[in-house]
Amino acid sequence: MLSLGELDVFLRLGAAVLAGALIGIDREIRDKPAGLRTITLVSLGSAVFTLAAVEPGLDATSRVIQGIITGIGFLGAGTIVRGRTEQSIRGLTTAASIWLAAAIGIACALAYWPLVLTASGFGLLVLALEGIEPRIKARKARTK
Repeated sequence: MLSLGELDVFLRLGAAVLAGALIGIDREIRDKPAGLRTITLVSLGSAVFTLAAVEPGLDATSRVIQGIITGIGFLGAGTIVRGRTEQSIRGLTTAASIWLAAAIGIACALAYWPLVLTASGFGLLVLALEGIEPRIKARKARTK
């Protein structure tokens, strides 16, 4: 394993927990299928896997990241539910939130702090747009 000090490991994993929790809180407040604990654990788990694979001279990091992305795809797919019509698919935003949390966890493990902060901020901004969607759909329905 990469020879990181205990404080550095703690900070990277702590940042993954914090970033995942911020996204998870949004999902929890909106009563979505994957909430605070799930999304926080996805971010932390991604960071742990990435830290475990980071070693100078080895090419394992990219393979671990690929594995995380594949695994998260399956987890996210489990949150997607198709309704009675093709227009009523639920859980896509939650699945995307899980995917984002995994990516942020990887970035935390690699200490890409500008990427962590920017992705977390933009992710939260996008999630805050949920209140706008019904208005757009209502306006669209009126024009038909």
